[in-house]
Amino acid sequence: MEHRKRVSAIFNEFKNFAFKGNVVDLAIGVIIGMAFGKIIDSLVKHIIMPAISVLLPGEQGYLAWKWVINGSEISYGLFIGEIVNFLIVALALYIFIVKFLGLIMKTKKEEAVTPPPPTLDQQLLTEIRDLLKTK
Repeated sequence: MEHRKRVSAIFNEFKNFAFKGNVVDLAIGVIIGMAFGKIIDSLVKHIIMPAISVLLPGEQGYLAWKWVINGSEISYGLFIGEIVNFLIVALALYIFIVKFLGLIMKTKKEEAVTPPPPTLDQQLLTEIRDLLKTK
C-alpha cells in the first residue's frame, strides 16, 4: 500500500512538472528556434553567401572556396557560411532579447522601483516626525 502511494505521488509530481507551462513553453521555444534556424540557414546559404561570392573574385561561389594542400581539400567557404549563419542568428537573438524584451523588462522595473505615493496617515506621521526633529 505504501509503495503505491509513493509511486502515485511521484507520478503526480512528474505530471505536474511535465505539463506545467514551463516545460511546454520550453518545447515550443525549441521548435520555433529550430524553424527560425532553418530560415536563417536558408537566408545565408541562398542569398547572403551567393551575393558575397558575386562581389568577390572566384569560381562558382563560396561552396567552391577551398584550399588544396597535398591533395587534401579544406573547404573554408562552407566554414565562412556557417560563421555568417551564426552571426545572423546571434544578432537576431540580441535584438529580440535585449532590445525588444529589454524594453518590456525596463518598463516593469521602472514600475516596480517607483513606490506608491504615501497615504494621508504616512504624510501626517512624516510631518509630526519633522516637527519633533526641529524642537
